[in-house]
Amino acid sequence: MKNYTITVNGNVYQVTVEEGTGAAVPAAAVSAAAPAPAAAPAAAPAASGAKGGVTVTAPMTGKVLSVKASAGQAVKKGDVLLVLEAMKMENDIVAPQDGTVASIDCAAGDSVETGAVLATLN
Repeated sequence: MKNYTITVNGNVYQVTVEEGTGAAVPAAAVSAAAPAPAAAPAAAPAASGAKGGVTVTAPMTGKVLSVKASAGQAVKKGDVLLVLEAMKMENDIVAPQDGTVASIDCAAGDSVETGAVLATLN
């Protein structure tokens, strides 16, 4: 058996996977794991170096088309911070909460990988 920590849409789950012979496991045997304590997501802002800040990361690999916010700007939850193009679609990257933009860590034309820090809010 192997234990994994999986994050889906910001929710952290502890999952145990049983190694077998490759035989399919009936759907009824699969159960949802209880969410892990919220300590894991809280560690990400501290790692960014922004005391008490919230990092906004790239949800997918793409190219930054435009930056709509600037450092020091007050934003509300849902305000567009930047536009990311991925798979020929424009995706608005929005503020996850009310706050002030501490930094914008990318520029128009930059290529970013999934999980790259795009901005930090205080």
